Amino acid sequence: MPKIIIAIGSKRGPKLNAVKQALEVFSPSFPPGSEFELVGLEVDSGVSHTPSSQEELMRGARQRAETLAQIAKKNNLQWNYFVGLEGGLDVVHETSSPTPKRRHSDSPRSARRRVFLESWAYVSDGTHGHYGRSGGIELPEPLVREVLENGTELAVAIDRFAGMRGIRDGRGAWGVLSCDLISRQEAFRVAVIAAFAPFYNAKMYRAAAVGASGSGS
Repeated sequence: MPKIIIAIGSKRGPKLNAVKQALEVFSPSFPPGSEFELVGLEVDSGVSHTPSSQEELMRGARQRAETLAQIAKKNNLQWNYFVGLEGGLDVVHETSSPTPKRRHSDSPRSARRRVFLESWAYVSDGTHGHYGRSGGIELPEPLVREVLENGTELAVAIDRFAGMRGIRDGRGAWGVLSCDLISRQEAFRVAVIAAFAPFYNAKMYRAAAVGASGSGS
C-alpha cells in the first residue's frame, strides 16, 4: 500500500487543516489504497510579514515549498510533496473613466485603491511545482491604512480591529470580514485543491500540453 508524505511549511492549525480537508477531496484520484501522512514544519517565507502583491504572495508560497524540498534532500527524507502557503494582500488601482458628458481627450481619470486579502498555495513534487489561490475579499480602507501605511502586520491589525486576540490561528481575517461565511482555513483549502490539480488530474494536464505542442507544429 503506497504511502504519500506531504510536507507543509507551517505548524499553524488553519493551514494544516486546510491541507487535510483538501486531501479528503482529491485523495480518491491517487492510486487505490494510498495512505497519506502530513508533516508540518515551520519555515521562513523570505517575504514581508504581510505581502502586498500577488507576486510577493506567490514568491512566499514557493519559497516555503522549496525550503521544505531542500530540507528533505539534505536529510534524506522521503517526502513526496511540498506545500507552501502564503496569505496577504493584493493592491489594485482601479481607474474609472470620466462620465460620458465629460468624455474628452483631456478629461481626468481618477484612480481608487482597492486591496484584497488572498490566500495562495504552491505545491511541488521536487521537480515540478504549481500555484493555486483562493478568491479575494476586499479590506476596509482603515484596515488597509493600518497595514500599508503604518506597517502593522495584518494579524496584529485584525486583532485590534476586531477586539480579539489570536484571530489568525482560528477564523482569520477572512472570517472577520465575511462574518465567518469564509474562514482562513477554507480559503487555504481552495488554494491547495487548485495547486494540486496538475498532480491529481495529471492526465488532463498532459493531454492539454500534448495538444498545445501539436497545434504549434
